[in-house]
Amino acid sequence: MAKLHNFNAGSYAFLEGGFPYSQAVIALPGFAFRRIRFSSVVPVEQGFDWIRQHLQQNNRPLTALAACELRSPSAFTMAGFRDFNQSYVKVLTDWGLIQNGLNPVARSNLAPAFSPPDVPGFYAFTYTVPETSNQSDWLIAGSGEWPEHLPFPEGIVARGDTSPDGIERKVRYVVQTMQDRAKGLQAEWSRLTAAQIYTVHDFSALIPTVFKTAGMLSPGLSWHICNPPIQELEFEMDARSVQHERVVHI
Repeated sequence: MAKLHNFNAGSYAFLEGGFPYSQAVIALPGFAFRRIRFSSVVPVEQGFDWIRQHLQQNNRPLTALAACELRSPSAFTMAGFRDFNQSYVKVLTDWGLIQNGLNPVARSNLAPAFSPPDVPGFYAFTYTVPETSNQSDWLIAGSGEWPEHLPFPEGIVARGDTSPDGIERKVRYVVQTMQDRAKGLQAEWSRLTAAQIYTVHDFSALIPTVFKTAGMLSPGLSWHICNPPIQELEFEMDARSVQHERVVHI
């Protein structure tokens, strides 16, 4: 299980991940998450500028940024994914978010199968706000069917298999990953408010079995017809329990 770190500068804790993102985040006592979704994808540089201004206008430090949801024109090669992450993480570093070599910000980055953006951009972001509540907001980063401690692409679950059996193996692995990360946060899974699924493959036969058993049907499943961020991955999810959400038209 990944280590849970307090990120006091942002008023949240995070499950340690890798260079590009953390595995999951949870608001510290006295704080909640606020999620902002853009009406259309905003290019990364412009999106960071918008987020900076928004945080400043709401009297929140840049370190309050807790999660980013991105969209890209197409799935990256692994080399292309690494290159993209270099410039993305540089901004987080400049904002004071990277401390002791750890990245606290959770992330998803998908490639829409239809009407993709011309360049990578922001779909949504989440940050902390002061809030007195008995509920701890939490958010789990996007994760596909690749156990990241294994070599890529050899370690991909059911690699290259998009048959019903292959999709089921991928789905079961990803759903278990979501639940394991919630346990790592010491979060209440029963307070799930949203589960987003990213795939171009039909997984609907698994809804009354895998997803029902996992207790994921109460908030409903949101299916985004997208490819995961790296070529050869076929199924990805993220999940959250967030009290405050809004859409911004820009």
